[in-house]
Amino acid sequence: MAAAGDGPWLDDAAGRLVRPFTVSNGRTRPTIALDLLSQVMATGATPLGYLGPEHAQALDLCRAPVPVAEVAAHLKLPAVVTKVLLSDLVDCGALTTKPPVFHDFPTDRALLEAVLDGLRRQL
Repeated sequence: MAAAGDGPWLDDAAGRLVRPFTVSNGRTRPTIALDLLSQVMATGATPLGYLGPEHAQALDLCRAPVPVAEVAAHLKLPAVVTKVLLSDLVDCGALTTKPPVFHDFPTDRALLEAVLDGLRRQL
């Protein structure tokens, strides 16, 4: 039986019914360079042609700027598959992308240690 809100693609007992690389037609390389921290946002343009349900879900998640990693997490897909789907949407004009901006500020050691402690508690 499908979990609430997941549609027919997930089954509580069996897990994902469609293999992740099936949704990208086996493609493993996006047509554009996307970093996990790249921001993607819907342009408002309607994509021409057929796009799969994962494309529609990704587009819906991108109503506001969102990083690629977050889209992958919401879709429950590997990052490389998500990058292929997002690059399809950029290619058809439905999404725009902006590379991550890094500042030359030194890293706060206390912040990194707090993140590490939080990760250890989760494992």
